[in-house]
Parts: sequence; C-alpha cells; structure tokens
Amino acid sequence: MDRDGTDGVDGMNQNAESERHTDGGQFQMESPIAEIDQRETQPAFGLVARNDLDVIENLLRASEYDLDTFLVDTPDAEPVIRRTAQALGASVFESPIDNPTSEELRDHLVTYADANGAPGIIVSTDSSTPIAVERSLEAFDGESFAVDAVTEKSTHTPTVMVAIPAYNEAETIAGVAQNARRYADHVCVIDDASSDDTAAEAQAAGAAVIEHDANKGYGGALNTAFREAAERNADHLVILDGDGQHDPDDIPQAVDIQEENGADIVIGSRFADNSDTELPIYRRFGIEVVNTLTNFSMGVIRPKSWVRDTQSGFRTYNRRAIESLSEDHTIGDGMSASTDILHHAHQQDYDLEEFGTTIDYEVENASSKNPVSHGITLVMNLLQTIEHERPVTSLGIPGFISSFIGLGFGYWTFHTYIQTGNFPMGLAVTSTFFTLAGIFACFTAIILHSLNTHLHE
Repeated sequence: MDRDGTDGVDGMNQNAESERHTDGGQFQMESPIAEIDQRETQPAFGLVARNDLDVIENLLRASEYDLDTFLVDTPDAEPVIRRTAQALGASVFESPIDNPTSEELRDHLVTYADANGAPGIIVSTDSSTPIAVERSLEAFDGESFAVDAVTEKSTHTPTVMVAIPAYNEAETIAGVAQNARRYADHVCVIDDASSDDTAAEAQAAGAAVIEHDANKGYGGALNTAFREAAERNADHLVILDGDGQHDPDDIPQAVDIQEENGADIVIGSRFADNSDTELPIYRRFGIEVVNTLTNFSMGVIRPKSWVRDTQSGFRTYNRRAIESLSEDHTIGDGMSASTDILHHAHQQDYDLEEFGTTIDYEVENASSKNPVSHGITLVMNLLQTIEHERPVTSLGIPGFISSFIGLGFGYWTFHTYIQTGNFPMGLAVTSTFFTLAGIFACFTAIILHSLNTHLHE
C-alpha cells in the first residue's frame, strides 16, 4: 500500500510493471516499464516531488510536450503531487534511501531513466522552479545522457533565498519578513519551537515557515536553513535575525558584492567602512576579544587578513557554500555555530568579503541573551579549539617562554646564593614553577600536534 492509499508499485505504467530492489543505497531495475525496441530521440524529464505544490506546474509543462516524465517521491511531498503525476502518465518511484541529498536524487532519476530505456533525461531537482521546456530540450545535445533543466530564471536574475532563524519573535518577525520579500525570491522563517505566535505571524506576512518540534538553538536553525537552500538550489542564501536588528535593505548590496567578486561568504560587518553601528564599550571590547581568538584559532596571525566581525549574523552564502555547509554535520546547534561556519570556510579555502552594515540595538525586541555569559561561553569554546587545533601556537610557544623564564629565575637563585650564602626560597619556588609549567606545556603541545598529524593523514 502506497502512502496515499493506492496499491501497486510506484512508477508503474498501465501496460507494464517495474520492480525495484535496494542494495546499500543503490537500486537496480528489472522488467522495465515498457519494452522499447527503438529508443525515441526525445529525452525524458526528471522531477522531484517535494512539499511544494508548484511541482505540479512542471508536470503539466512536460505533459503538454508529450514527454516521458519520471518523478522521484520524497517523504515530505504532498500526496496530491503523486496522484497528479500518475494521472498525467508520469512514472513515480520512491528514493531507495532515507533523507537523500539533491545529488543523490539526481542520480536516482538518471539510473531510473536509463533502466527504462530513455535516450536521455533532463533533470530538475528544484522542481518548484518553473522549467523552460523548449530551452531545456535545446540544451540536450545527446552527447550526455543527463543534463540539468533550464529554468525560467536561469537566464535572468539569480535566485535569492532569505532565511530568518526565529525564537519567540512574534512582535517583529512580520516586519522583517515583509521587508525581506522585496529583495528575495523566497523567504523562509525557521521557527525554533517558539512558544508565541512567531509561526503564525510569519505565515501571515507571506513567508514560508519551517517549524522545529523542539528548540535546537541558533545553530540548529542555521543547519535547517542550509538544507532548505540546498534543496531549492538557491544561488544566494541571506541570513537575517528575526528581531529587526538587521536592515533588509542591505540585501541587494550583499548579493551584488557576491555576484561581482565571487566571494563564497559575504559578511555584513559592524566594523567595516560605512557602518554606523553604535556599540556599548563593554560589548565592543567583548567582540574584539572574540574576533582575536577566532582568527587565532584559524591560524590567521596578520590583522590585515582577519575577519573583522566574526559574530555577525548577517551573512550571504553562494551555492558552493550552501551545498558544502548543508552536508557538514560538525556545525554546532548553539550560538558558536557562527564560529564553526568560519572554521568550515577556512578549511574549504572560501573567499570571504565584508561590507559595512548598521546593526540596530535599539529595537524593542532585541535578543535577550546575556552578552556577558554569551561572550564567556564563546571565549571558552575558542580557547579549547585553539588548544586542540593549534597546540604549538597555544601551548608550545608559551611553554618554551615559560621554561626560559624559569631558567632565568634559576640563574638568579644560584647567583644570589653564591653571592650572599643565603638560599632564596622564593626565587627557587618561582623558578621551579615556571620551568615545570613550561616543560609540561611543551610536552602537551608535542603530543597534541602528533595526534592531530596522525588523525588528519
């Protein structure tokens, strides 16, 4: 029994049967849908059923051109999509693995089309974006079995998705979402299990809403945003806070910078030129400490190469960064996710660009998270990261200096004893402390460095 209550095997045509077997995440086809003696010259269309009813538009477009259509079903897809596809003569089948990526869904469609005798396939994993059928057919040259579909927006402006992590932001989320819609193709609010009307207010403002069943934290909301943007094949993903501190009017500038410079991540910085952000002294000091430690933890020593605002929540990611981050399960769920993302970017050798933006700290519903406790948590996490990732810098060099200081105090101790005949116990204790601490730090650095070297081989 299928999920929508119909009997039979997905992907079955009226005059033929198909059978699917799963084996380690791959599937093979037996008894193709139809025995084809001579392959047609027209390629098939491959679509993905998602929780967006706009996919039906693409099913209708393919049907109008009398093209064979294959639809891979996903667990979150509306049953009406499956029924509509079958009514239009499309072959529907389910993914043989749970939670497939866009690339895996594409591979399933290609394998299914080949097993069913198609001369080729035009694939659209972002089935909610309207397909330009004629341009897609022109793009199919027959040399490659599978090509990506040309969408209506492929020859126009790039697709921009704005994601807004939100937790109990009912008072401000509607205004943020409405302003963001002026500059985005798709606005998505990730409601992190709010106890107020955040989700309802966001929906009323025209935003799509993804609701977490349980609170996953800021990082958890970001991870959801990356996966959603990857599923939609967004060219740019812009992250805004839901409390109104970020100005959505800065979205076009961030996207333009990314388009012109090819930067993988564009950061709206409070410390770059053209920023009029007024920071309290204690907050500025705390951010500067975190910025310094974050850059050190990435091995960036020269201030000219630093990321000047490592904790900015206003960031724009290109498709390369979206795809990579959506598959990185090391991004934490907490507020340290901003730093985790920068470490990911450093490891992937991403190009980062910063531009001046103004953060409004006078909004009524600003984040209530205590900046002192938040800063202490970040500093402790960064110190642990530096210790494990940069043991020579964080432990080896200080250890060597400590040992050298200890030897200096030792020389002073014996020199005083020889000159006066009295043994200076205070100097001796100081010398011993610095020397032993330095030796311990040096040996720890050597061990950690050796472990890191072997683990990354």
